This record gives sequence, C-alpha cells and structure tokens, in this order.
Amino acid sequence: MRQVLTLIADPAVFTLDDAVAKQARAALADLGAQTAPADWLVPSIACDIGFDGLNDDQAQAAVAKALAGMPVDIVAQPVEGRRKSVLVADMESTIIQQEMLDELGDLVGARDRIAAITHRAMNGEIDFKGALRERVALLAGLDAGVLTQMIGRITYMPGAATLIATLKKHGVYCALVSGGFKTFTAHVREQLGFDEDQANDLIVEGGKLAGTVFEPILDKDAKHQALIRITAAKRVPVAASITVGDGANDLPMLMAAGMGVAYHAKPSVAAQARARIDHGDLTALLYIQGYRAEEIVVA
Repeated sequence: MRQVLTLIADPAVFTLDDAVAKQARAALADLGAQTAPADWLVPSIACDIGFDGLNDDQAQAAVAKALAGMPVDIVAQPVEGRRKSVLVADMESTIIQQEMLDELGDLVGARDRIAAITHRAMNGEIDFKGALRERVALLAGLDAGVLTQMIGRITYMPGAATLIATLKKHGVYCALVSGGFKTFTAHVREQLGFDEDQANDLIVEGGKLAGTVFEPILDKDAKHQALIRITAAKRVPVAASITVGDGANDLPMLMAAGMGVAYHAKPSVAAQARARIDHGDLTALLYIQGYRAEEIVVA
C-alpha cells in the first residue's frame, strides 16, 4: 500500500481496539479504497491502516466522519518518506504547558491583560511583533532575576520527554524555535536534550527589565527561516522535516515542512495545518512517523 492512515488515541481517556480500526477500514472501502488490516504500533493507542485509491484528504475526511465523537486523531500520508530526520518545535503551549509571558504578567498584576493579547496573537488576530512589544513593555522595572525564578513554573507537555528521547535515539536533529525568551528555551533544551534553541532576548538595564526586546524579533518568518537553515545545514530536503506548534506564528513552518502538526492548536491554525493532534499527547508525533512500541524511549 502506498498510503497509510494512522489512528491515535489519548490513552488516558480512550482505548483503540480492532472494532474502531474496522470502522475506519470500512469507511475507506466504502469510497472504493483498497485497505490492509490494522497494523498496531502500540496496542490500544495507535495503529496504521494501509490504503490505496484515495488521496489523503479524502481518507481523513471519510474516517473522521465514521469515527465522529470518538477522541481519536487521524492522519493520512504517503508511506514513502514518512520518517523525518529533523524536528523543529515551538515551545510554549507545545513542548511546555505555559505561555511564559503570561506567567511573568503575574508579577506585575497584568496576567489577564497579557494573556488576552497572547490569545489574539496566537490565533492570528493581531500582529505578533506588535503584541510582543506591548506585552514586554508591561514588565519594565522587574528585577531581571525573576526570569530564573520563573523557570520553576515550567511543566512539560505529556509525551514531550519521550518524543525527544526517542527521536534523538534514532538520529533525528531536534531544534526548539520560540517567539518566547532565551532564558526559558535554553533551560528546556538542556532538560529535554534538544540540539539547539532559538528565541528572543529581553533587554536588561541596571539589573532590571527595560520593557523592550532585542530586534529583530523572532516571529513566524524567523521560524520558517530557521526550518530552512536547519534542513540546509543537515543537508536534507525540507520534506524530510516534521514541525509542531499551536499558534499562528507557527503556520509558515507547519505549512513548509514535510509534515506540519498543529498540536492542540488555535482554531485558525488547526484548520490549515497538514495534520492536527487534538486528543493525543506529544507521542502522537512518533506514531505519525510509524514508530513502534519497541522503538520508543519512555522518559
């Protein structure tokens, strides 16, 4: 079979079984596709269904309709080139559970105001650069030491450590590219084992946050350029990359990559990305690439 459709469940809330896989196969067959029996990547969590005779969008739409109401993610793609050699990941609300500017807003009594701007920027409603400058300005006068203190608030998305550990074991180059701040990306890179990190830098004057950020600001175009730079440096085509993010500033890199994954993303992002994970954890990125239970490093 030249195409493969992967079903992925969140093991905390739903168990995949043969009955669900048969429903998916039947939906494909009803449209005239040839299908293969379910190939279980991880029992009860993820399986592949090989198929021919439909394009990816047709297959995903048919199975999504058949499994409507089930907390199951569905990704269809060609079998060839499925495993990628480069990962470029957003950090906030993707690899970690926080938006760190929102957390910093707590310290100046402006969390709700900053969070509202963050939400609008991540949904593509307002310009990211302007939104970043506006939020950072509210932090002026804070002791620069609060950045290190805020590291203690970082918690990782379920599956993040396993994702990076597994990819690294299999020789994948992993980059963290964030519109957030270097203090936090450097910590996450070191803790999880990313190969590199790229982010914005806050300006500090006299030990205090100046309320400004060094230019140029790393935004959606910079993330896209990072993807191009990294794949060129590794001497692999952009098609050999997988990217993941949740916000509008991730869209260019999601659209350019061989596989761009919208992870629990804002509606405008989920609607445009090549693949979307609405239910599973970050190990879903392993199943999308066909990793099996015995290949996964549990971290």
